[in-house]
Amino acid sequence: MNVLVIGGGAAGCMAAGAAARQGHTVTVIERNPRPARKVMITGKGRCNVTNNCSVEEFIASVPENGRFLYSAVTAFTPQDMMALLEDNGVPLKTERGKRVFPVSDKAVDIVDAIVGYAKQGGARFIEGRAVKLNIENGACTGVELEDGRMLAADAVIVATGGCSYPGTGSTGDGYTLAAQAGHTVEPPRPSLVALESPDAFCPDMQGLSLKNCALTVKDNHTNKIIYQDLGEMLFTHFGVSGPMVLSASAHMRQMAVGRYTLYIDWKPGLSPEQLDARILRDFAERSNMDIGNALGKLLPRLLIPVILRMAEINAAKKCNAITKEERLRLRDRIKAMPVRVDGFRPLSEAIVTAGGVSVKEINARTMQSRLVSGLSFAGEVLDVDAYTGGFNLQIAFSTGMAAGQHI
Repeated sequence: MNVLVIGGGAAGCMAAGAAARQGHTVTVIERNPRPARKVMITGKGRCNVTNNCSVEEFIASVPENGRFLYSAVTAFTPQDMMALLEDNGVPLKTERGKRVFPVSDKAVDIVDAIVGYAKQGGARFIEGRAVKLNIENGACTGVELEDGRMLAADAVIVATGGCSYPGTGSTGDGYTLAAQAGHTVEPPRPSLVALESPDAFCPDMQGLSLKNCALTVKDNHTNKIIYQDLGEMLFTHFGVSGPMVLSASAHMRQMAVGRYTLYIDWKPGLSPEQLDARILRDFAERSNMDIGNALGKLLPRLLIPVILRMAEINAAKKCNAITKEERLRLRDRIKAMPVRVDGFRPLSEAIVTAGGVSVKEINARTMQSRLVSGLSFAGEVLDVDAYTGGFNLQIAFSTGMAAGQHI
C-alpha cells in the first residue's frame, strides 16, 4: 500500500518506520528542511525522551483521556522505546522521577535515531506542507500540498503535532485536516506552560532563579491542594516559569482569573520551628541592624523587600525592635509566600498543546479514524496530554507505532 505520513516529528517517524516495516511504500511529508525539530529543543536540548515507568504509572500521568492510551502504550511501552533507541546506538540513563535521557545529554542523538528508524525501514522524506485531505466516498485517497502537488495514497496518517512552538512547524495544520474529514476538534489550549501573575513583585524579582524551593498549588474554588513539588522555578516580567511551574500548569485544568494560587516555601528543608530559631539567631547576631539589611544570609536580595511588605514589617526597623508577632509573620511568609495566577502564557509558548482531535472518534488500538477509512492520527494532534517527565514524547512514540503497524 501507498502510505503518506503528514509530519516528520516523533509520532510521524515512528509511524513511518513501523508502516515501512510492514512492507508498505511510505512517504513522510515534512514542512521543514530537517525533521523532528521540536524534539531537538525538548528538555533544554537534552531530550527527556520517555519515562521508565509501568503502563499503570504512565496512564496515571495523563490527565486528559489517559485510558484511551492504554492499548497503544501497552503494545509499545516506554521500555520498548528505550530498547529501540539503544538498538539504534543511543545509550540511555534514568534520572530523578524515572525521566530518561540520552547519556550524551544531546537531543540530536534522539532525532538521528528516530529519523534513522523511519529511513532504515524504507520511508522517504519530502519537503512540503499538506493543506487538504482528498476524501472520496468516505475514504481518504490522498493529500494536496500547498504548492499544488497532489499525492495519491491508500492510507494517510496525520502526525502534525499541536500548535505550540510554531517555529518548529507545529501550527495546528492537523486540526484543519481533521475538521475537513468531519472530526471534532477540542479547542487547543496550552499545557506545560509558564504562568502569568498580576502581582507587581514578580517583575520586581525578574530573573531570580530558585534551585531548591517547594511549590504548592491551591484551587481556590474547591479549597484543595492540586499540586506539590520541590525543585526549580523562575520569576519573570509576566509572572513565574521554570520546571516546577510548567509541571504545575498541567494540573490547572480549569484556568480562570483567581482560580489558583501558588504558595512558595523558600526554606523547605526547615520546619517552621527550625526556621523561627534561625531567624532569632540572625536577629541576635545583627540586633542593631535594619531588618532589611539583616536577612541577606537567609533570603535572596530581591526577595527581602517583597517578603517584608507581605509580613507588614518596616524594612528600616531594627532587628532588636521586631516583635514576636512580626517575626512569626515573617516566618509564615517565608514558608508560604502567595503568588496569584491570572492565566497561562500564550499557546505558542507552551511545551505541549492540550485539546485536539476527539479520541471518541479514533480507534484506541489502531489510531484509525472511525469516520473516514484510510485515515489515522498520531501524537500531539490527538486530544491527549500528560504531565512533564517524558510522557508526552512517549505518547507520540506509542500512538505513532500503533498507527504505522495497523495500516
